Amino acid sequence: MTVSNIIEVEEPHLGDCNMKKEATEFLGFVPQKDIVYNELLPYKDKLDDESNEFLAQIKGNLGRAVQLREIWPGVLFWTRKLSTYMRLYGRKFSKEDHVHFVKLLYELVTIPKLEISMMQSFARLLITLLKKKELLSREDLELPWRPLYELQDRILYSKTEHLGLNWFPSSVEAVLKTLIKNCRPYFPESATQEMLEEWRPLMCPFDVTMQKAMGYFELFLPTTLPPELHDKGFKLWFDELISLWVSVQNLPSWEVNLVGLFARLANDNIGYIDWDPYIPKIFTRILRSLNLPVGSSEMLVSRYLTNAYDISHVVIWISLSKPSGYDVIKQTQTQLSGLFNSIASFFHPSNHGRWLMKLMKLVQRLPVSVVKRLHRERYRMPTWLTPVPQSHLLSEQDITDFVESMKQPVLLAMFSKTGSLDAAQALQNLALLRPELVIPPVLEKTYPAMETLTEPHQLTATLSCMIGVARSLVAGGQRFPEGPTHMLPLLMRALPGVDPNDFSKCMITFQFLATFVTLVPLVDCSAAIQTRNDLTQVEKELCSASAEFEDFVLQFIDRCFALIDTSTLEQTREEMETEKMTHLESLVELGLSSTFSTILTQCSMEIFQVALGKVFNFATTNIFETHVAGRMVANMCRAATKCHPAEALKLFLPQCCNAILQISAYEEVLNEEELDKELMWNLQLLSEVTRVDGDQLLLYRSQLVQILQLTLHLKCKQGYNLACKLLYHILRSMSLIYPREYCSMPGGVQQHTDTYLPIKDWGRPGDLLNLGIQWHVPSTEEREFVFYLLDLLLKPELQRLQKHTRGEQDISRDDVLQSLSIVHNCLLGASSFLPPLNGEPVPENMIQLCEKNVYTGVDYDLSGENYREEICKVIRPLLHHTLEHSEDDTKSLFSIIKIINDLLHFKGSHKHEFDSRWKSFSLIKKSMENKLHGSKQHIRALLIDRVMLQHELRNLTMEGCCYRSVHQDLINDLLRLSTSRYSQVRSKAQNMLFTALGTYSLCCRDIIPAVLEYLDPDRTDVTQQQFKGALYCLLGNHSGICLANLQYWDCIALTWPAIVRSGMNPSMSLEKSSVVRLFDDLADRIHRQYETIGIDFSIPESCVEVALKMMKSSNPEPTPCAASEQEELEGRKRQEQKNKDSVLYDGNLYVYSLCLVRLHSKCLNGKVMEIHWSCACLFGRPWKFEQIAIGFLSLMLRDDHPLPSSAVLFFVESLNHDSLLVRNGAISAVSGILKQLKRPHKKVAVNPYDISELKSSSLLVGDRPDNQWLQYDSNRLPRSQQDWNECCFIEKTHWGYSTWPRKLMLYAPLEEQPKQGKTREEMNESEQIIYDHFSDQQFIDQFIQYLSLEDRKGKDKFSPRRFCLFKGLFRNFDDAFLPLLKPHMERLVADSHESTQRCVAEIISGLIRGSKHWSYSKVEKLWALLCPLLRKALSNITIETYADWGTCIATACESRDPRKLHWLFEMLMESPVTGEGGSFVDACRLYVLQGGLAQQEWRVPELLHRLLQYLEPKLTQVYKNVRERIGSVLTYIFMIDVNLPHTQPTTSPRIAEFTERVLARLKPLTEGEEEIQNHVVEENTEGDQDERTQAIKLLKTVLKWLMTSAGRSFSSVVPEQLRLLPLLFKIAPVENDDSYDEMKRDAKTCLSLMSQGLLYSEQIPQVLSALEQISRSSSWHARYTVLTYLQIMVFYNLFTFLSDAKAVSDVRALVLRLLEDEQLEVREMAATTISGFLQCNFLSIDEPMQAHFEALSKTRLPKRKRRELGSVVDTIPSAGNDHTDLVRRHAGVLGLSACILSSPYDVPAWMPQILMDLSAHLNDTQPIEMTVKKTLSDFRRTHHDNWQEHKQKFTDDQLLVLTDLLVSPCYYA
Repeated sequence: MTVSNIIEVEEPHLGDCNMKKEATEFLGFVPQKDIVYNELLPYKDKLDDESNEFLAQIKGNLGRAVQLREIWPGVLFWTRKLSTYMRLYGRKFSKEDHVHFVKLLYELVTIPKLEISMMQSFARLLITLLKKKELLSREDLELPWRPLYELQDRILYSKTEHLGLNWFPSSVEAVLKTLIKNCRPYFPESATQEMLEEWRPLMCPFDVTMQKAMGYFELFLPTTLPPELHDKGFKLWFDELISLWVSVQNLPSWEVNLVGLFARLANDNIGYIDWDPYIPKIFTRILRSLNLPVGSSEMLVSRYLTNAYDISHVVIWISLSKPSGYDVIKQTQTQLSGLFNSIASFFHPSNHGRWLMKLMKLVQRLPVSVVKRLHRERYRMPTWLTPVPQSHLLSEQDITDFVESMKQPVLLAMFSKTGSLDAAQALQNLALLRPELVIPPVLEKTYPAMETLTEPHQLTATLSCMIGVARSLVAGGQRFPEGPTHMLPLLMRALPGVDPNDFSKCMITFQFLATFVTLVPLVDCSAAIQTRNDLTQVEKELCSASAEFEDFVLQFIDRCFALIDTSTLEQTREEMETEKMTHLESLVELGLSSTFSTILTQCSMEIFQVALGKVFNFATTNIFETHVAGRMVANMCRAATKCHPAEALKLFLPQCCNAILQISAYEEVLNEEELDKELMWNLQLLSEVTRVDGDQLLLYRSQLVQILQLTLHLKCKQGYNLACKLLYHILRSMSLIYPREYCSMPGGVQQHTDTYLPIKDWGRPGDLLNLGIQWHVPSTEEREFVFYLLDLLLKPELQRLQKHTRGEQDISRDDVLQSLSIVHNCLLGASSFLPPLNGEPVPENMIQLCEKNVYTGVDYDLSGENYREEICKVIRPLLHHTLEHSEDDTKSLFSIIKIINDLLHFKGSHKHEFDSRWKSFSLIKKSMENKLHGSKQHIRALLIDRVMLQHELRNLTMEGCCYRSVHQDLINDLLRLSTSRYSQVRSKAQNMLFTALGTYSLCCRDIIPAVLEYLDPDRTDVTQQQFKGALYCLLGNHSGICLANLQYWDCIALTWPAIVRSGMNPSMSLEKSSVVRLFDDLADRIHRQYETIGIDFSIPESCVEVALKMMKSSNPEPTPCAASEQEELEGRKRQEQKNKDSVLYDGNLYVYSLCLVRLHSKCLNGKVMEIHWSCACLFGRPWKFEQIAIGFLSLMLRDDHPLPSSAVLFFVESLNHDSLLVRNGAISAVSGILKQLKRPHKKVAVNPYDISELKSSSLLVGDRPDNQWLQYDSNRLPRSQQDWNECCFIEKTHWGYSTWPRKLMLYAPLEEQPKQGKTREEMNESEQIIYDHFSDQQFIDQFIQYLSLEDRKGKDKFSPRRFCLFKGLFRNFDDAFLPLLKPHMERLVADSHESTQRCVAEIISGLIRGSKHWSYSKVEKLWALLCPLLRKALSNITIETYADWGTCIATACESRDPRKLHWLFEMLMESPVTGEGGSFVDACRLYVLQGGLAQQEWRVPELLHRLLQYLEPKLTQVYKNVRERIGSVLTYIFMIDVNLPHTQPTTSPRIAEFTERVLARLKPLTEGEEEIQNHVVEENTEGDQDERTQAIKLLKTVLKWLMTSAGRSFSSVVPEQLRLLPLLFKIAPVENDDSYDEMKRDAKTCLSLMSQGLLYSEQIPQVLSALEQISRSSSWHARYTVLTYLQIMVFYNLFTFLSDAKAVSDVRALVLRLLEDEQLEVREMAATTISGFLQCNFLSIDEPMQAHFEALSKTRLPKRKRRELGSVVDTIPSAGNDHTDLVRRHAGVLGLSACILSSPYDVPAWMPQILMDLSAHLNDTQPIEMTVKKTLSDFRRTHHDNWQEHKQKFTDDQLLVLTDLLVSPCYYA
């Protein structure tokens, strides 16, 4: 987690008003909301001064920078400082300043030409300022919405980005969305109306603009207006949009946006909207969007998988549309219970699928949002936001119902395959609401899981859920007073989990123990029962139980010892090659030490003494190896000493010191290579035990110094490393500020007295106002001792190293390493006392960007020597000496690199350690927080940790820009090491270098030239390693800065040309794959990260006004006061100069053109080189680099400034380059250049009602009289120059379908447009270059030849790049190049090869789109040329090219008025299905035609009618491919016939009329009863076939149409489809068999798709009556299929059905009737259906139903006759009467078995009885016996897992019978 997220922690409200008053008096203003943790720091009294000074600086400098118009670096730098300020102090400024800051940043973000990277950095700060919306109300602040919309539109829907004229970073979209989200509450009240006017015209459901409009609505529409303004807010759009949502059926992609909008609306306006009418619909759709598998059909409509709702929106919507108040029968809650009941069985661990993730998310998010709502209603401080009205608050009953409905699924989800995390989070929140409902069932699962040994997964799952509910359990409270009594049994039973053999179990147990112990002080209060008489029963129980605490602690310690014994190095690894701990071992070590220290922290002194003794004995009586077990034991000892240092040090220190002194009394020990084990162990123990409070160590100073002097110079490396560690720990604990204890009670754990009972503190949160943190702040004595140690130990080492460097004293490598190690540890240990390096600042020619020093509780002593500088003075010469004389001494180099890094940055804590601590803090906070009461109800240890993190954050706030010469030298040293010979040295040094570059922001410019020297081709002394090192330095690491791509012109002008030139460097060899990869990575990274750099740095006046207001505000007074007029004038001049420069190709653009020319000349030189060396054939070098160069050059294209003509020439020449990659780059670039050169066409505003001469502006949508003139009408086509000029062309398809925009912009008439057909003399230089090349026959021939080559066989597609190129050519130069291209096009069309056809398709589509503004005569000539070409092309079409031609025509018709293209449409409509050239050509022609018409959507009704008339007689096609294509074309023809609200009936073809005509032709099939067979004759014989065969052919096509339209259209036409249902039921097969012919398979697919459709409530009766009718059909196949259809239909429309009681009873009657069907298969299917309906709670098992089944099952069967042996056994007696009796009896049994199978995972109250009833039928005649057996075996299978608890539900007699049945299968029956 980055440091910047830190301020997002919600601060508590300072309850104590006096504190607030004092603060206000001192600061001079009321802070908006400061970070409360600052109040708890030991140096808090200095902070107010510091923050005021800092704030004044920010206000002054930021205002000045805006006034002086200096956006870079001034404004950018000071806005960054403002975000640092907020990180350190929160929003500690007055409301007035807050508003000024917001307004200023809003102005800055919306500067139109601002560079994107700056825009993002301002936006992020603005988001932080607006995040806590309760601080600023609508009265304080109003922000306009339009600038944000323009910004969003400019970036997200950029017209030039795809041409490479703009490069946006990928993060920009998310930043913008968040920004708009945070500005939304402050939009003015008129905003809603303005937005609707702006975006309603885009709402054309067939167009992509619909998505755009809905996206904007979701993002922008304000929903937080106060109730009195609701009619200016959501009431303007709610009815319109919700009715749209209700009527859309097939989940178009924009429905998701609508759901998001409604969810937000529900959240912001609880109680002001009546959701009741929509609730069944909402739930039905939610259920559908979960994509659950249902019924026996395996088909899902694929598009549902992509467009499902976002779960978080669903959750908000559900939890907030909860109506309350008694008039409403708790509808949402019943629906919610229904939803969970219907999907509960999917949660069972034995089910698994892609849908599982969604369900888990649902379960996890719902409780969170209910808790949020409850917090908001009951605990949140009231803010300006609308409160929830009294009538709609959640009642206690509501909460209980909600928890009840969630409980079942969550308990099932505990053991899910995806892990138990989601369930644990859900339980945590549910337990906050109703602990007494949630915790007991979890406990019931936990206790047995702790006993079992065989199912470890069960244990880990239950424990992680227990951790979630820990606080609710321990705190108890009135709802769950017996909670705490479970605490001790749980702790004791969890101990066996500390198991060395099962890693995951061990870790979860540690976590479990630590969590519970943190909440409870471990004190034995059992004596309190005798002394006090005011205890409740539960308190007595707890007191007597607390006697076991001591036992628990000791047992835990024993378990830990056992764990340690099994993990010594000797035991775990025989071969000693790895001495380090494995990853798992280090995790266990961490878990062990943190749990142990938690337990000891919470112990009372008595228990602690016992535990300490135990640990001490264990540690001192054994000797451990120092790698694995030793580390664990030492850690335990450290934990013990940290808790009570005085007591523990008394034992450990003397013991260890004496042992070490005794052993090392002998001289030779000091020089041994392998040290004595005992010595090593004691050293290790000592080094860990000293990590305690510094003042305790002072008592033992002499012993410690003695030991250090003895051991720091041991010969053995391991030995002196331990001694260094000891030194480091001693220094560190004396010099840092840190809290001394983390106990859950302030002042530590106390014994019980008459007034105080520790039990009352169980689970108590820390109290922020009196946390009572005991800080360790270094005293003078400690400080003196630290410097004494440094003088004693560090100085001699430095002198030794100095002598070594000067060559006065020769030291071995090992000794150098030893000295460096001592130096490094001293530096690390004492760094917080050492002032930062000082020196001359590196001169900068900008205004001084002064830095703020943050006080961290240390006053530097500047009188003595500054060891940081001393070390620096010694290390640099040493480094140079080592590099010259012994470069292979890599170990010393590693050490030096670390020292340099720490000299630069280290002040007591490392950034990465801080980050990981921050992360673990957030995790623990999340797992233990109380979201319901909010406001920092954390446990004390967590709060102390947070204060400590705040201190470290201050420590890490570096003085970034103070870049001094010392830093410069050290960074240069790092660079030298980064290009060393050894790769490991290189990579370590590079990492440190990148860190330094990130800290000192201005040193990048300094270092770039130094890096580039290594790449210079003129240098011959560069080794290959140095070359690689330099490239790596340019590349940067994945998170940090990339030097090659700094967003400044002057940097890019250096780096990019150098990279391209480095191709000539003698040490560059492309034989090494690593070098090639490096260049690829570099180019790739630059392309990925490049963002267009700004060239316009102006600041608008409005911005300056806001800045001046800010400068006038007092408290604190801005320090540099406002700029004088003189300065302001200068600033303005400077800014104007800057912008002028850029226009005069000076300044930035001068650099920019230089950049280009440099890159360019490199490429040209490259070419010359190639020619020279081609004879030698060795140097194919520049190839790679030409590609890189053209890549870099194309990044330089921009939309606000044309490219220099030299670059244009380069790109145009590269179009015919030999290398494919270079050619492709050039094609893209030239398209961009053509866009730059495009002449602007004038537009004028028109009133659309004038054109139609109608004045109706109703809210109707669709085909209206006032948009009739837009549509294609063959009688009114512009066929002459005059018509053409008078015709109003509207190019975009969506205009006019919905409401008209306020201003409709159309192109002005031809005479006002720029002149067409310029001569060469009238063109500018760049245009002339392009004109000359494309008028050159040879160039064009070569170009077309290249374009018609194939790239990758079979993979090529129509290329949009090339299309853009041709479109640009014909748009900018009219038909100038046609004469040259015409012969090529004719030649290419005749050639049927794939690549040549594609090439001509690209040219033609470019030509058609490029001719947008041509005059009529030119257009007419153009079509005279194109029509024959296209006819020829379409007759030559092949399987490889038909997709390209489709794309070509679709692209050509996109966003063009159909009346402009009437030649094309008329040509395509000339009999598409002729049969000439075979079925394939027909299908392709239809495909191409469909592509063109689909782009035109609703504007060509006439063409659609003509096409339909033409196709209807041809629907009986024989060929499958033509049939499929016709089906798809029909879908598009009827697409426009939608059933949406406020929509006029369409003038395009309508489905209802078409269905009538089709049904008439299908009559022969619907009337007959016999089975429909597919005809076999596949020839199209002339001759009149009988009607029946024709009808079958027709049916096949209709099926194709139904299948394709199922997923595509917006609303499924139910009434029409119903009339086809009986037919489909007739054909569809029952079995899943692939051998069926196409027709039957299609029918089955159709049914499956139709059954999944969404039904409106008014359609349900129609469907049911149709099904009823079919279910009486004589074919059992049809009856069977009715059931499968019913299953899916009901589940996918569950809540809509449930809200209609009649429908439910109809379905029930239908199924019960089919249960008694004479066909066995139908009966069984009916039983399955009933069981499914019962399981999803559609039907319930009530008395009448049960009675009905029982009565049926008791039907008497006639007696069997004794059969003669040998007669044929007849299973079903066939006599009529007997048969019906048997059927009824079987039906009853099936009904009973359906009841049993409907609850697979539990045993409801009615089940035992039904099982008994069933068992009575075990010996009945066949089918019945089979059914009973199958049911019993299923019952046994599904209930086997939890049989122990299910057993309880049966009586003893029933159990006997059951066991009998289930155990011994009845073979003899």
